[in-house]
Amino acid sequence: MLQKKQAFNPYLPSWEYIPDGEPYVFGDRVYVYGSHDLSNGHVFCLGDYVCWSASVDDLGDWRYEGVIYPKTSDPFNKNGKMCLYAPDVTVGPDGRYYLYYCLDKVSVVSVAVCDTPAGRYKFLGYVHYEDGTRLGDKPGDEPQFDPGVFTEGENTYLYTGFCGRGDKSRTGAFVTVLGPDMLTIKEAPKRVAPGCEYGQGTSFEGHEYFEAASIRKHGDTYYFVYSSVVMHELCYATSKSPTEGFVYGGVLVSNCDLHIDSYKPADMPTAYGANNHGSMVEINGQWYIFYHRQTNGTWYSRQGCAEPIEILADGSVKQAEITSCGLNNGPLEGKGEYPAYIACHLFYEKPSMYVGDPYAPKIVQDGKDGDEEIGYITGVHDTVTIGFKYFEMKNVKEISLQARCYCNGVFEVRTAWDGEVLAKLPVISSNVWEEYTAPFTPEDGVHALYFTYRGTGNLQFKSFTLK
Repeated sequence: MLQKKQAFNPYLPSWEYIPDGEPYVFGDRVYVYGSHDLSNGHVFCLGDYVCWSASVDDLGDWRYEGVIYPKTSDPFNKNGKMCLYAPDVTVGPDGRYYLYYCLDKVSVVSVAVCDTPAGRYKFLGYVHYEDGTRLGDKPGDEPQFDPGVFTEGENTYLYTGFCGRGDKSRTGAFVTVLGPDMLTIKEAPKRVAPGCEYGQGTSFEGHEYFEAASIRKHGDTYYFVYSSVVMHELCYATSKSPTEGFVYGGVLVSNCDLHIDSYKPADMPTAYGANNHGSMVEINGQWYIFYHRQTNGTWYSRQGCAEPIEILADGSVKQAEITSCGLNNGPLEGKGEYPAYIACHLFYEKPSMYVGDPYAPKIVQDGKDGDEEIGYITGVHDTVTIGFKYFEMKNVKEISLQARCYCNGVFEVRTAWDGEVLAKLPVISSNVWEEYTAPFTPEDGVHALYFTYRGTGNLQFKSFTLK
């Protein structure tokens, strides 16, 4: 049987695609708000906003809260032809929950409201100046995108912005201060981080703001979380003020694990990344960074993941390594069956940091979007390596895997991507899932698992079992 009580990455079921995750603890549950991709989607964010939550004491058991905001709820989108881009939620001075978002073809910020964290939100209005002009419509305003919100006292701080390479009309990320009605601008937009065309000579140079504005506070320090111009990384900047003085701090996570040099060269990607979006949250005294990964070999079917992080005494945060066990807050049990979709590393002899290589392996599912089909890995050909981290192994004697499709070769099993081969699992063509078993006796301890295929054909990998 598959493990049920442990927490995996992605933390939601393999058939759910909720990127751009904004996690919050309300009461005794953690809620995640995000956009909504589809399995094998053709563009970003095709679905309605839905919400998932988990008990703060059981991060391996997520509950579907249902649709909280249909995309036709916005007056600009009655025909449903526009997509709901990445949202954020904050609790207003009145104790109600406010949802901020942008549609994909208009440059204003919409707001919806609800009395509970995961109820049905109702459209409230558009962020606007005192004269009624919508933010984004006033001459000089930059188009609004990716709102991140933080409420403190009577003020709500709204962070927005999108800055692509070569576009000097987009200058960076901005903060706009809203009054207690959650809609009316109290202080006009002010730039807090430069885009790539304006980063030279600043602390942000090389990691300038691209998109995905998010804001958190720890102690007296504000953490501005964002996706940098290289897209696959989430970075942070800190300040003692929510409206000025932000200084670049570092990378929180990369969805291709670039910069990490603990188990590989720092410039070697071990997954197929692309854009990234997420934020930080403290759950029972432990901080985590939420982010997303790409599946289906495209940019448009993204899934939420999370890793533990530590905020050091000086306020800095060390980059998190991507794993299969993030919210488990420790290694997975080195016994039992595990689904292949929890792989954190996918690459072959030609590594790439961006999704799109037609020869790359990818995580998919059978059926159509919404079908509760467990994901698996397809496109497994010669030299493809599939990695899982981490497992607490004790007295392991045997390993097996399930595979199908046309092939003739062997899986080499290692505990490091470039380590000694500790087991070999021959596989042959089959049009149904077949199980293959071999002796496997790693030393007791915490280990990764890497499966590298050597042979002909192009096969699919469903799961593996440790005994």
